[in-house]
Amino acid sequence: MSEDTPAIVETTSGKIEGIFRRGLYAFRGVPYAAPPVGSLRWLPPEPPEPWSGVRPALRLATVAPQNQMGLQFLDAPEPEPQDEDCLYLNVWTPGLDDARRPVMVWIHGGGFTSGSGSSLAYNGRTLSTRGNTVIVTINYRLNVLGFLRLNEVTGGKIPATGNEGLLDQAFALEWVRDNIANFGGDPDNVTIFGESAGGFSVGSQLALPKARGLFHKAILQSGAAHTAYTNLDTARHVTSTLLEILGTSPNDTDGLRSLTVEQLLEGQRELAARALDPKSGLGSLALRPVADDKVLPQLPIDAVAGGSADNIPILVGTNLDEARIFNLRDESFAEMDEAQLLKRCQRLVPAGDVPKLIATYRKARQQRGMATTPAELLSAILTDKAFRMPAVRLAENHSRRNQPSYMYLFSWASPFRNGILGACHALELGFLFGTRIGDFSGSGPEADALEKNIQDTWLAFAHTGDPSCEGLGKWPLYGDRRETMILDKDCTVVAAPYDEERRAWETIPDTVLGVL
Repeated sequence: MSEDTPAIVETTSGKIEGIFRRGLYAFRGVPYAAPPVGSLRWLPPEPPEPWSGVRPALRLATVAPQNQMGLQFLDAPEPEPQDEDCLYLNVWTPGLDDARRPVMVWIHGGGFTSGSGSSLAYNGRTLSTRGNTVIVTINYRLNVLGFLRLNEVTGGKIPATGNEGLLDQAFALEWVRDNIANFGGDPDNVTIFGESAGGFSVGSQLALPKARGLFHKAILQSGAAHTAYTNLDTARHVTSTLLEILGTSPNDTDGLRSLTVEQLLEGQRELAARALDPKSGLGSLALRPVADDKVLPQLPIDAVAGGSADNIPILVGTNLDEARIFNLRDESFAEMDEAQLLKRCQRLVPAGDVPKLIATYRKARQQRGMATTPAELLSAILTDKAFRMPAVRLAENHSRRNQPSYMYLFSWASPFRNGILGACHALELGFLFGTRIGDFSGSGPEADALEKNIQDTWLAFAHTGDPSCEGLGKWPLYGDRRETMILDKDCTVVAAPYDEERRAWETIPDTVLGVL
């Protein structure tokens, strides 16, 4: 077939036209649900209206309305076109035959408030070509449109659970089940993978009854199964605060639905600003999934412990210095003193655990020759609270049920500003998708080798449920020895890395974990 050849595929809603280019088929901006606008705002997704003729699927579609995070390397270089009409996905596939290739569905991160599956950072070409795999990236509703619980405050007139973004993700998986065979994929071999809020979304899908049977393997990067409200009063407080900011009565449902996207985003911006005050009661991640009795029956980590993820192999891990990139927002962070360290830690964990936690981290890092300034200690504690401990507990709970779990620790350090970021949050993404940024990701033969190994091991897991590959060798299951694959210049399996710090968290409950 010649270059840039049109390609037409039948879906359950109608025919779409993509393109064949350089050995790969690509379909962009494919609707998997009806536009969630007007009367459908804050409601569960519904199927798109069928169309006649052939619908073009040649360009990336609009993404969910959002504010920028204000973090270099985590925000899109150029703002993507936004619209409330945002429930679209993209597909890359090596063939439109009946080869039944493994399918990988990417759920993007961004704190449940930003990001998209259309970002150039998540281009599926490299993974699809390298692994003979079908890659799907999705958009889902974000922030106040996807994670705002309105049911109680509106007396049920707007029955939003605060989990509409999760329902969008599950609806996209239904689309994959019903359509992916026509794109050369195997609907019975679907891996969901995601990073940060995308990783926490994958953890939520492990617990979501509506998603059961829609995927068969799960990869959770820097996000596991802890980030959901367990206290509905907190979720309602967030909603009431937002309505106060917007100057809107909860009884005025028509007024709520008529608010412009710009008004909602401005309200979300002010909500985020207020959430920075620990006394606000809003939490550091005010808009996130809600564990309720309807959509997400319990905290995902508890659901996994009860067997919700049985028969689903998981690959889970974190980056060594996750929190460092977030700390750049605070110009005074590096100058923190011991009193400020103590005060900050008292906001993070029960007060009685703080002295032991700080002492453990200081001693363990001193013994390894690592920095022990108050800023470095807090950064390490934040990293483990929000990311590493949730990953560890997910692997523990899954493996206790004799279910296959694999653990990694990404330790490659960014060269940015003389290494100030270390192995920070999101750094592995450029290696995974083949979209590295030199100043941020690093370059050269060692970076190239790490990129190859990460891609090959993710693809091996999607094919077989086992991440072992030629470049890394045998990757053992996570078990009593806490076997962990270190992903760095030299990739090797280590038993129980940073275990002194892990043990310091053993008495701290799951409800504390999962947010910075």
